[in-house]
Amino acid sequence: MAVKTITIDLDAYGLLSRRKRGGQSFSQVIKEHFGVTPSAGAFKTLVRSRRVSADALDAMEAQVRMRADHPARVGER
Repeated sequence: MAVKTITIDLDAYGLLSRRKRGGQSFSQVIKEHFGVTPSAGAFKTLVRSRRVSADALDAMEAQVRMRADHPARVGER
């Protein structure tokens, strides 16, 4: 595994070390905090792997129809 050395000030080190649990590396703490940014591709994969009941699909369709009939009005007062 490739590594990089970074320099952080003592305040940043303190914040990072307070989040660190036993056995965890600083890299793991950083990854846990910042994580993977969700993407459209990841969402598409997730959706394809799920089964949705007919009742749930009907409820979603009804919600979409209702919003088409009564769109939200943003900024109007």
